[in-house]
Amino acid sequence: MSQAFDGAPATDLLAALDPEQRQVAEALRGPVRVLAGAGTGKTRAITHRIAYGVATGVYAPPEVLAVTFTTRAAGEMRGRLRVLGAGAVQARTFHSAALRQLRYFWPHVHGGELPTLIESKIGLLVTAARRQRLNTDQALLRDLASEVEWAKVSNVHPDDYARLADARGRSVAGHDSETVGRVFAAYEEVKRGQGRMDMEDVLLLTAGMLAEDERVAAQVRRQYKWFVVDEFQDVSPIQSALLDLWLGGRDEICVVGDPAQTIYSFAGANADYLTNFPAKHPGATSIELVRNYRSTPQVVAAANTLLASSTTTSVELRAQRPAGPAVTYTPAPDEVAEAQQIATRIQALRDAGRALAEIAVLFRINAQSEAYEEALADRGIPYVIRGAARFFDRPEVREAVTRLRGAARSGDGGDDLLDLVKATLSGMGWAPDAPTGRGQTRDRWESWQALVSQAEQFAKTPGATPGAFVDDLDRRAAEQHAPVAEGVTLSTFHAAKGLEWDSVFLCGLQDGTLPITYADTPAAIEEERRLLYVGMTRARIDLALSWAQARNPGQAARRKPSRFLDPLLPASARKEPAGAKARKVANCRECGKPLRTGAEKKRGRCGDCPASYDEALFERLREWRKERAGVDEVPAFVIFTDATLQLIAEHKPQSQQALLRISGVGESKLERYGDDVLALVG
Repeated sequence: MSQAFDGAPATDLLAALDPEQRQVAEALRGPVRVLAGAGTGKTRAITHRIAYGVATGVYAPPEVLAVTFTTRAAGEMRGRLRVLGAGAVQARTFHSAALRQLRYFWPHVHGGELPTLIESKIGLLVTAARRQRLNTDQALLRDLASEVEWAKVSNVHPDDYARLADARGRSVAGHDSETVGRVFAAYEEVKRGQGRMDMEDVLLLTAGMLAEDERVAAQVRRQYKWFVVDEFQDVSPIQSALLDLWLGGRDEICVVGDPAQTIYSFAGANADYLTNFPAKHPGATSIELVRNYRSTPQVVAAANTLLASSTTTSVELRAQRPAGPAVTYTPAPDEVAEAQQIATRIQALRDAGRALAEIAVLFRINAQSEAYEEALADRGIPYVIRGAARFFDRPEVREAVTRLRGAARSGDGGDDLLDLVKATLSGMGWAPDAPTGRGQTRDRWESWQALVSQAEQFAKTPGATPGAFVDDLDRRAAEQHAPVAEGVTLSTFHAAKGLEWDSVFLCGLQDGTLPITYADTPAAIEEERRLLYVGMTRARIDLALSWAQARNPGQAARRKPSRFLDPLLPASARKEPAGAKARKVANCRECGKPLRTGAEKKRGRCGDCPASYDEALFERLREWRKERAGVDEVPAFVIFTDATLQLIAEHKPQSQQALLRISGVGESKLERYGDDVLALVG
């Protein structure tokens, strides 16, 4: 296999591709944008494109730079290129490519040693926080490190941080933006004073060097003439700026990505660079990869339905695999029962011959893993946790159990178990109300809250003393620490991106968890929807979605399934739990604020918000869509979403090429509906 294409005719490279992948491979001259849906073989397409360019003599291998975001992805790309006879092509992460250039040119430009690259910001942030007389712990330091990283990749200067952070809804739990901005400035001073640089500086310093020294820029541009960028939906402002400097006004670039898999906006990723690529590069070739080879038609249909009402630009996937089992949607009375139900189904899959390594349980936050660790351990099913420590290995949990053990032995807090647990955890920083926002401070609180919930449940059992509770925690920890050779994967949705399994269980899909409570803007809600889409498209064969109607056994069933499941659930599963409050809030499509009057809700925008599009044209398009949906016997949103029709009514495209640049209009929809839409616009 490894020599399959060495020296083979270039046409052999194309024979291995489907029609859309072949279009990518043959589009050797830029600019090119590839919208690649989940499981559609994007890495196959772009590596064959590079190899085909080399085989036909269009590319010289040393002049090609393929860029991606993780060392794992870069390694996979290098391996595939070697197999295809293009092993001399450079495939690197943004940071690796920039660091290589920085190390080579820095001594020539500055005549001194390159600053030392640090592995972690924490040590420097300790000094910076101390200078600002700010008390910190490890969770706050990690949150500050993440915020500094966001600011730097977003080109936000310390002096501008407070103003821009407030405008963009950024926060670090418990601290105002002015304080965070001062710590950020102090961090930069400490770092410079010690002659060090962080990973973001690698990009910033490289960009600065290329912008300021034309000789360096010219040499880099002579070296690299052809660029391919994978996962382009995850590009940050500084990465985009660096890419522009590498290009130097040229347009020999191919970008590949999927806006529907943009789940790192909080870290600086901006899918606008992908969606607006044709506007930045007029005349760009735009290709959609839509044939999904990973998942069954049942999984693909569910994923398409999830995104049909989204404002996110996406391709409509077409399943290529044979039919499989139906996607299941299962409520559970509480989180314990939900974990037990899933563990029972996993046991049945194992007994039927499914390898445990081909099974995954995905959830929104790490603290949810404990119930599944317990349920699987009860059945002797091994598991591995991806991207985090096991529940009882997490520092905040280890310390909490140690403190609870000491309190139980000393008798501090009396015999009331729940009072003792809450008092002990309060001394560590737990409070009844969750911190606002995301981050390590929130993650730590979730872990402590999981212990409080366990105590609430344990308190209902006979003999529920503090000592007995600590013994129960020790038992759980011991059972969940068995060595694992192969096991079920437990992972957050974020950590599962880029992976796939035969059987996937998506759990905890209730409102307040997905979307998470602190997702309080339309953009944040849409990112949560995309997170669920990423989770669903990890499954090859079996996909099971579930939610818990209460946190603990015996509590009233007040939770509702995630609002994202509304178009997926059968009518019987959409019934509101007893005592549930109404949740649906219509938001203005222009400013995002809640709509209050019936007239505003019917119009879809606030009374004082001007429409950004031709409303009469929008209504004509909606009427046409309704009639066409009846003819085609499909739901209206399958033709175009309201968001796409609004964009058409705003931009009023006059040609097929202009229509193709509209978010939500791909080649297939252009072919089917383009003439009708252009006639209506005209």
